[in-house]
Amino acid sequence: MDFYLLGELTINGALVGLMYALVALGIVLIYKASRYANLAQGAFAMAGGYACLILTQSAGMPIWAAIPLSVGLLFALGMLVERLMLRRMIGQPIIMVIMLTLGLEIMMRGLLPGFAGSMARRLDLGIPQQPIFLGEMLINRSYLYSGLIALALIAAAILFFNSRVGVSMRAVSDDQIASWSVGIRVERVIAVAWGLAGIAAAAAGILWGSVQGVDWTLSLLLLKALAIAILGGLDSIGGVLVAGLIIGVCESLASGYIDPLVGGGTRDVVASVIILLTVLARPHGLFGREHIERV
Repeated sequence: MDFYLLGELTINGALVGLMYALVALGIVLIYKASRYANLAQGAFAMAGGYACLILTQSAGMPIWAAIPLSVGLLFALGMLVERLMLRRMIGQPIIMVIMLTLGLEIMMRGLLPGFAGSMARRLDLGIPQQPIFLGEMLINRSYLYSGLIALALIAAAILFFNSRVGVSMRAVSDDQIASWSVGIRVERVIAVAWGLAGIAAAAAGILWGSVQGVDWTLSLLLLKALAIAILGGLDSIGGVLVAGLIIGVCESLASGYIDPLVGGGTRDVVASVIILLTVLARPHGLFGREHIERV
């Protein structure tokens, strides 16, 4: 066995998995606050990439100013979606809320490329393109920097949920009526969760835009994010981190060892297989809480 190849695939795959996990973080944040699955997170990531692209390449804004402004715009978009769309769905079946987010995903996937252009354009974050060599292993420098940034943001989210606002989000998720009774403003907490999901999506879209370019395909990150959220547990931020590493490494190993045998395409199958196996074998994921309803 070529251990250098194994190490190279594992390290690069883990770094890619961290970037996937940043998209999944938004799904988990919203689920922890509202028990709703957000299927528009892929389109939010695409919107973050397009926002930064427009600000830098069309408006001529420097990248150091465009990034925080893009993040702020996606925070506002998340809160706006909650206020104008999700809040109107109070009292409706959960499946209707999920379908609403899916419809938003499909609409944004067609609308944004039509408005900003469908050709892939790369965001230049100033990261050198030269790879890093660890012995005979080649490490993608963009993956390394982006993965470390994603890791820092996920760690910040874990710390955030130990804060007062984070505890309020957990309380709202467990029992909204009880949260109301102790003075927690449930609508505001859920709106903040959507805003934070927008921040995670913007950061992920910008990082992926620097790696593969900005176009409609950024919205396809939704499938990877769903696989990570389901595997890690929909209400576990730490699970997002672990599941992201697992899926990233599995994809990388599959593309390195299985693709030469079957002609390619295995990377895109890994996430679907993991979703199927997790739902069948452990529906609450690796670290999620199992909810049992007694009737």
